[in-house]
Amino acid sequence: QVQLVESGGGLVQAGGSLRLSCAASGRTFTNYDMGWFRQAPGKGREFVARIRWSGGRISYADSVKGRFTISRDNAKNTVSLQMNSLKPEDTAVYYCAARPGTINWDYWGRGTQVTVSS
Repeated sequence: QVQLVESGGGLVQAGGSLRLSCAASGRTFTNYDMGWFRQAPGKGREFVARIRWSGGRISYADSVKGRFTISRDNAKNTVSLQMNSLKPEDTAVYYCAARPGTINWDYWGRGTQVTVSS
């Protein structure tokens, strides 16, 4: 059974940094895409970043390019999201997700809250 568990959220001032981690378990994730999404209050869930577990195929939402960096650690089975120069509009619940192909995100974590104060 696939499990994705996020950690690292919290409260930070604008301009600050946070690092989110997603611990993945339950199977081998080779050939999986791993992604981060977020959902702000009153808004739909939106894509933030993704990476191929085997490396490469990295992409970001325009709103976070140059500020966020996605990475994975195969030895620890984790995917991380380094978030710098945070803005109040980055406030959201951040979710880790996984998909075996390139279409449907089949697996989701429960999310971690990120709050950026102005």
